[in-house]
Amino acid sequence: MRETEKIWMNGDLVDWGDARVHVAAHGLHYGSGVFEGIRCYETDNGPAVFRLTDHLVRLHNSARLLHMELPYSVEELRLASHELVGANGLAECYLRPLAFYGYGELGVHPGTNPVDVCIISWPWGTYLGEDALESGVRAKVSSWKRVGPNTIPHVAKATGIYLNSMLAVVEATRAGYEEAILLTDEGTIADGSGENIFVITDEILATPDLSASILPGITRHTVIEIAQTLGYAVQEREIIRSELYLADEVFMCGTAAEVTPVRSVDDHEIGAPGPITKAIQAAYFDAVRGRDERWTRWVEYAEKTPAAPGS
Repeated sequence: MRETEKIWMNGDLVDWGDARVHVAAHGLHYGSGVFEGIRCYETDNGPAVFRLTDHLVRLHNSARLLHMELPYSVEELRLASHELVGANGLAECYLRPLAFYGYGELGVHPGTNPVDVCIISWPWGTYLGEDALESGVRAKVSSWKRVGPNTIPHVAKATGIYLNSMLAVVEATRAGYEEAILLTDEGTIADGSGENIFVITDEILATPDLSASILPGITRHTVIEIAQTLGYAVQEREIIRSELYLADEVFMCGTAAEVTPVRSVDDHEIGAPGPITKAIQAAYFDAVRGRDERWTRWVEYAEKTPAAPGS
């Protein structure tokens, strides 16, 4: 992780090394936090954050599911994100808004503990490796199941939930794979450790629906709309494990992973990247970089502010 100049923390830009929390912060002990992963891309019109407002709305929704009231509105966090991108001077970066119950009481109930909010930005390249976007990744179905919808609110992008993902991906990488795929308690496909999954058979895309305990991914939504615009049918439904092995193409998607082909699952080889995956991947990168007018509503540039008097 490459350090940058500034981090936005509780309303102020602070030096990277000064963005600290107390070791008794509630979120550190109990995973009582919510976060987002957002990418800013270099475009012909300058740095642009992809679907920033949608991510920040989801952050607020995640907080509501944890009975957490964020002290900053979506609009305030949107402006803060652009302020941070400008302060760090990066043409491209990854943004990590994070809100958590801070220092106060240390019982399981957060009580009157303050809610701390920060935004970090730093350069982050291809999440699953330099060759992943072109050659695909090898995935393993994990022995760890995805948490059920009545165990933890899976719709929330909450920090504590990601212990589930961490265990799965550590297991997969220790076994020599690049990524994990988690199943539901019923044995159907849920998602990857940090990505949603699409399976392509006979030119029809299928992806698990929300009943599979998946995070309602913003990149997933983006891919569905792009695929339908390109003329492909998309089904949101239950997917069984064997469908992964027999699919024509499989890919994963997420803000960090972008659109990454899967070349094998449990050592069952899959053609990767297939033609449909490549077409969606190309359209996705055109969208995030502002090269396709059909998707410009998703590309959010920092607003120009008037110069200060006398400048």
